[in-house]
Amino acid sequence: MRLTEKIRIHGAWLFRWRGTVPLLLLPVVLLALPASSQVDKIIGERADHLLFFVCLAVSYVGLAVRWFTVGFVPAGTSGRNTNEQRAHELNTSGVYSVVRNPLYVGNFLALLGVILSLKVWWLVAIFVLAYALYIERVVAAEEDFLSRRFGRTYDEWAAPTPAFLPRLRSWQPPAAKFSLVTVLRREYAGVMAVALAFCVPEFVLDVVVKGEPLCTWATDDAAPLIVFAASAVAYVALRFLKRHTRLLQVAGR
Repeated sequence: MRLTEKIRIHGAWLFRWRGTVPLLLLPVVLLALPASSQVDKIIGERADHLLFFVCLAVSYVGLAVRWFTVGFVPAGTSGRNTNEQRAHELNTSGVYSVVRNPLYVGNFLALLGVILSLKVWWLVAIFVLAYALYIERVVAAEEDFLSRRFGRTYDEWAAPTPAFLPRLRSWQPPAAKFSLVTVLRREYAGVMAVALAFCVPEFVLDVVVKGEPLCTWATDDAAPLIVFAASAVAYVALRFLKRHTRLLQVAGR
């Protein structure tokens, strides 16, 4: 079997399980917590809190990239489907005019903020390398599908459009109007996942590793809890609206 074919097959498998594959990094994250605790002692509490907000901002930039992408795309594209590849039409305008894989760029930034918040350089290096190897294979599978699905139209768009580093001078206005309702319907789970990813390591690091009393942690490190609580409320509300009402339905989206 040719190497390119093997990469494509691996990519198809990773695409199907892309929602759970990142969890494989969890043991590495747990191993990094003692080192993170040592860094906290060196930089001090004030710098640690400031760094938390910087890292949270990085993650929310990643989420914003996803929101801006999803808000313009039609139904049947740029989704969270896992069982099979699908694309009713080819997205080439808006964010897709400057980068071919904006959702994966957003995912990278969202996860990078979480990893940076732990302040362990080798964990950041492992994450960047693992994500590069992982996403290379997923994109290879997707591009093979899109090339077969759209043929020359896809090839002519893909050739000048970067895979991951945006080329802003290539910007073309989106073909559709932005739909905030579509973003609310499709992206609330991602916001909740980021909130959990920030809150849980902070809890484990401070309460389990450092032995800090729970009440003290909740008082001194209220920011992760506030982010988590706000995200949880939004998650429950939007999930209810999505499942039990038609308020988040938009024609053609």
